[in-house]
This record gives sequence, C-alpha cells and structure tokens, in this order.
Amino acid sequence: MSIAAKRVVVWGTGVVGKMVIAEIVKSPAFELVGVGVSNPDKVGKDAGEICGIDPTGVIATDSVEDLVALAPDALVHYGPTAQYADENIRVMTAFLRAGIDVTSTAMTPWVWPAMKQNPPNWIDPITQACEEGNSSCFTTGIDPGFANDLFPLTLMGLCGEVKSVRASELLDYTDYEGDYEDEMGIGRPPSFSPLLEIPDILIMAWGATVPMIAHAAGIELDDITTTWEKWVTPTDRPTAKGVVKAGDVAAIRFTINGVFNGREVITLEHVNRIGLDAAPDWPTGSGDDVYRVDIDGSPSIVQETAFRFTDGSGRAPAVAGCLATGLRALNAVPAVNDLPAGWVTALDLPLIPGVGTIR
Repeated sequence: MSIAAKRVVVWGTGVVGKMVIAEIVKSPAFELVGVGVSNPDKVGKDAGEICGIDPTGVIATDSVEDLVALAPDALVHYGPTAQYADENIRVMTAFLRAGIDVTSTAMTPWVWPAMKQNPPNWIDPITQACEEGNSSCFTTGIDPGFANDLFPLTLMGLCGEVKSVRASELLDYTDYEGDYEDEMGIGRPPSFSPLLEIPDILIMAWGATVPMIAHAAGIELDDITTTWEKWVTPTDRPTAKGVVKAGDVAAIRFTINGVFNGREVITLEHVNRIGLDAAPDWPTGSGDDVYRVDIDGSPSIVQETAFRFTDGSGRAPAVAGCLATGLRALNAVPAVNDLPAGWVTALDLPLIPGVGTIR
C-alpha cells in the first residue's frame, strides 16, 4: 500500500522538535519541507545539523511568512509553553489564516479549549483564524494530554459504571532537564511558593482534561479542587541540572480533582521525585517512571504505561515520554486534515494508528 506523504513544517527545535525531526526524515508518511526556529543562532543552519543527524536539505528560518508560503499540509508546532502565549499565537494564527492546519504541544490549556480558565485573548484569535482560513487547530501533550485524556477515556469505555477515575504521572526527575524549580519548587526551600501551587494557575496549566473527561462522561462538575504537598530531602541529591541540597524540596505531589455530587470522581495526580527513594510513602508504579490510570468501577481497571529507549542511548524515560508526546501531534496530522475547521480535541479524533510506523 502506497502512502501519500503529508508535507509538514516543524516549528521549534528544542528537545521534542529535534527528536521528532529525526523521525520525520525516516518516515514514508511525512515529508519535512520547512523548519522554524526562534533562536537566531539556528537561522540558516540545515535542520540535520541542528538535530544531530545527516543533512536534510531543509534550512531553518525564523520567517513565518516564508514557511507559510511553502503551503504545507500542516504546521507541527513544538514551541514554548503558555508562558509565551503571545508568540505561540502569532506563529500559529499565521498558518491557520492561510488555510494550514496546526497540531501542537505548546499551549496545554488548549487540550480543552472550553475550559473556563482559558482567557479569551488566548482563545478568540485561534477561533477567528480557523474561521478565516477554514483550518483546524489541535493541541496535545502527555500530561496534560494523552496520558490523562486518551488513556482514561478509552478505558472508561470498557466500564458499566465508573465511581472514580485517577490518572497519575509518577516520574523520577533526576535526569530531566526541563523547568521545574520556579514552577514546581523542586530544588527550592520548602518556604518557597512555586507558581503551580496557586490553585487557579495549576488548574489552568494542568487541569484541562478534568472538565474534558466530565464532558465526555455526560456530567457537569460541581467544582474543581487542588492539593499540593512537598517532601524535603535530608541529603544532597545530584541531578542533570545540578544538586538539590539537603533541606530543599526534592519531591512534590499535587492533585486536581473534579467534584460531582459532593465527591471526587476525576483526579489528575502528579508525583515528581529527585531519586526513586524520595518521598517513599507517596504512590509509585509497579515499575519506575510510569503513567498510571486507576478506575474504580464495574469492572475496576488499572493500566500502567512506561516509555523507554531501547537503542542503547541511555536516554531517560522522561525523554522517551517527550518523544511520544511530539509524535502524537505529528501522527494526528492526517486525521486533523480530514476534520471540519475549528478547534480539535482528543474527543474529535478517530483512532490514530501510526500509519507508516511499521517498515
């Protein structure tokens, strides 16, 4: 069976973008036609040089106009987090207005655009650009994203009754190089108040799938609540980013809880540690570094998913999860192309089987 390759532009060559580009150039299902960067030091370089692979013939640019002019089937956007919302919106709306669909991992509150915590100035420009260009915009992630929307929703479809559903991220951050100090307070004194400890910010940043699951299950939540806990290390702990010193926070645990009829029925939980022995009384998986779904229902279901590299590279499980996140956005392109214009969520997508992955 021949595969009609989708022509894609990738914006963003951070950890995720670089790994995805390395997969695209090997795939029969996609053709890399453009790469966008925001770092001026990368402009003019071959994408292969940026990503540490053989030359691709695709030269990185910071010109949105030049990339739009390539008329790709989709922009696959791995830009920065919602902290840089204005820049993300600037790039994405340019493609959407030109009739080019967008799949992205950047703005995780857009996993469920209907979430009331999404400010109008984040939603309206995308809505208008989709209408103008007759285009679609899909945002995904891992958590928030497929680990706590696709996984639990699929398993709930195997139940007659669900009393509660919990989706948990249980990760060791020792080798993780992403941002967590100011956001989560890891590596900071216990008196430090991290950004995500503020309930409204935590719900907006991480909680989009709670009202999504409620909507999919046909209920309206009474409230969304949060909890936040810290664990202080008694010893120094080395990490990929330096040392978490004794007396500082080396593990955090938070939950976002959807309340219905006076009880918590949907829970998202994070336990992020520096070292597998940190916070020993907090939840762990049956294996290290897993995403877990627990359904109390008829029947009750437990599912654990682990992401690993088995290529001998020694890359951490958290990095493998980052690659899976990026590929979810890429592999959704054909389905997003086939959907009506407007916002796209996990509830709108068909099964994404990974066309071209077996070769």
